Amino acid sequence: MKTSAARDTWVSYGQNSVDSGPTRTFFWDWYQRAGHGAELLGDITNRAVVEVGAGAGKQAAALVRELDPAQVTAVDSSPAQHARARELHDDLTELEMVHADAAAYLQQRPGAFYVCYSVFGAIDFADPHILLPAIGNALAPDGRLVFSTLGHFHSGHPAETDARPTKIPVRQPDGTTGTLNRWVLGIPVWTKLLEEAGFEIVATLTVDDPGTDGRPAIATNIFRAHRSN
Repeated sequence: MKTSAARDTWVSYGQNSVDSGPTRTFFWDWYQRAGHGAELLGDITNRAVVEVGAGAGKQAAALVRELDPAQVTAVDSSPAQHARARELHDDLTELEMVHADAAAYLQQRPGAFYVCYSVFGAIDFADPHILLPAIGNALAPDGRLVFSTLGHFHSGHPAETDARPTKIPVRQPDGTTGTLNRWVLGIPVWTKLLEEAGFEIVATLTVDDPGTDGRPAIATNIFRAHRSN
């Protein structure tokens, strides 16, 4: 699935990501400054890794710089984000940037990757009933999935207790306000979805950030799971 530039709701968000400069350290938390790092992926030396919802490719580029993967594939459905990723990181030969719908891309590549990860990426914005099985299909038999997601809404309201999305407001390229579906789900909900998609959860971690300078406190939930054989 490709999104036309006129309807690409990630234009403004992507530009802000570029303006903030490249990331050279890998974090999972919302503010990208604390807690666990790339070690949660395990040893990816000479392994094929895929990020779903890679945005401008900052985390993927950080992995290439910090570790020694065979290749990191950064998938994003936004034309603006894909273009910015190419602009920022086209010099990294081990980083492949793909403009595609994540689930559709992964369905066509059975067993191609050792690790799939998402940092508030496609797992937050794609239907998990479709995306999680597609990830399982694309992972090797001993492959793993690691992702971070919001532990609650920005407002402080608790996460959903059912597997349903919430419409969140976003600024469109023409200045109007549109909406996106975002899955902000409680840990038991994610646990059930992962198990239904054929994953075995290894660990669930929570990073609490108190926020600063008027930014709200945010809890990040991190899931580590293996594909069930």
